[in-house]
Amino acid sequence: MKRRTLIRVITFAVAAAAVLLVKNLMLMKENRSALLSIENNYSRAIEELSAAADNIRNTLQKELYAGTADMHSKLSQQLWRDSSTAKAALAQLPVEELQLENTYKFLSQVGNYALSVSEKVREGKEVSRQEYDDLSKLYDFSKKLCNDMWALENDIADGKVSLTKPSKSSQEKSPPSVTDGFTDFEEGFDSYPTLIYDGPFSDHIMEKQPLMIKGKENVTQDVAHRRASGALGIDIEKLDITLTENGKMPSFLFTVRDGSASCAVTKQGGYISYFLKSRDVIEKNISRDEALTAADKCLDSIGISSMKRTYHEEIGNILTVNYAYRQGDVCCYTDLIKVSVAMDNGEIIAYDARGYLVNHCTREFSQELKSVLDLQKKVSPHLTVLSRQLAVIPSDSEEELLCYEYKCETADSTHVLVYFNALTGKEEQILILFESESGTLTM
Repeated sequence: MKRRTLIRVITFAVAAAAVLLVKNLMLMKENRSALLSIENNYSRAIEELSAAADNIRNTLQKELYAGTADMHSKLSQQLWRDSSTAKAALAQLPVEELQLENTYKFLSQVGNYALSVSEKVREGKEVSRQEYDDLSKLYDFSKKLCNDMWALENDIADGKVSLTKPSKSSQEKSPPSVTDGFTDFEEGFDSYPTLIYDGPFSDHIMEKQPLMIKGKENVTQDVAHRRASGALGIDIEKLDITLTENGKMPSFLFTVRDGSASCAVTKQGGYISYFLKSRDVIEKNISRDEALTAADKCLDSIGISSMKRTYHEEIGNILTVNYAYRQGDVCCYTDLIKVSVAMDNGEIIAYDARGYLVNHCTREFSQELKSVLDLQKKVSPHLTVLSRQLAVIPSDSEEELLCYEYKCETADSTHVLVYFNALTGKEEQILILFESESGTLTM
């Protein structure tokens, strides 16, 4: 072979190898991209399944404490939606080769069973002891499913479980597949029963036009500036206006130049809407009672009265206290204020009165109310009533409901709040309290 021919052959070979190398690199990149997309889809499905399992557990627990047809119907519809979401998420995961009859059976029957109980109650029949026992068994299985799902999600995050199966040619020891987790779930359903649903009301309060600022005169920026300075306890010279907030509650927003604090003041009426101080609270030098007293004094200094402490929570040496307005003997949960106290020195580092500004007004309550004792008879037999009071709560349609709030206790000492409409007698809401050393949360 001539030298020129040899050079050409070598050149073509190198070029061909380079083309193949580039093509392989592109294919590898595409494969990695496709694999990443698959893993992201699987991760999203796992999160949806975990959230749905959590909702199923919570709603089944409330079903045990429901005492009326309306509440059973409301909770059963929620169970139906959550079980459908869970089945849809499960269908997106790589578990085709597993026989998941019991898992699918649970997700399918939990909603159907709740609907059948609801229909029975609507026909005027009572939920039997056996049906309550069956609901209790469903709840026990839902707890296992929920706990296992969150454990699986954590294992995936820690790399202990792989969302995609390793290649058969791989010689390395790979983490277990996600299908192993579902095998554990399925084995856990072996004894599945044969069968013949920030303050507690803070989610809805910002969805309507604010009542407190309606018809109020606009204040100047200078007036708002002074009020923000007073609320934060910071010299006015250190406080700059950064922007204005529009929306349903137009406000001036003032911020300290180093970004350590900010405060919003409504343009109408000049009310302190909220403020926040950003700093770490490393130590805890005051007691919870002292922090609660500091929160009370904060409301007094701003000029807000007739507020009642409802729930509080301590996280990271910061105590956040929820207040609700009290009109006579009626607790208005919709008129909500939150105050956060730093437990190193008692400083108020957060204040949020937006719920109060949106909903607060003087209400006129009907005198023709249902008997509080008659409605108490409708409370689930699984609950013991400890106390009762009148309360205003929001509905899904943003309207306020005047209800009797029954604080109850279960056999395992869990506290539950049950709300019956004081005008119609309808069971409107059930909330389960989670009480710990850090405070009280509701579900």
